[in-house]
Amino acid sequence: MTITTMSSAEFSRNSNEAKKAAKKGPVFITDRGKPTHVLLTIEDYRKFKGKALNIIDLLAMPGIENVEFEPPKLGDNVFHPADLS
Repeated sequence: MTITTMSSAEFSRNSNEAKKAAKKGPVFITDRGKPTHVLLTIEDYRKFKGKALNIIDLLAMPGIENVEFEPPKLGDNVFHPADLS
């Protein structure tokens, strides 16, 4: 399985290329560098629709090492000292 990423502008110009790429795996479509849509073949959609995936299944997907992920920053006020009184 190959994961492809395209900007929304690329997708608009090359929808046929996106369809070809979707035959090899999901196509992530981005707006301003952030994924907003995923293009799948109908066969892949039906496979995913019928499954309840958990984090283990998602992390085991082939090609997942190519997906960029940056978790949001939590800020400074996340941790509070425990009240042991």
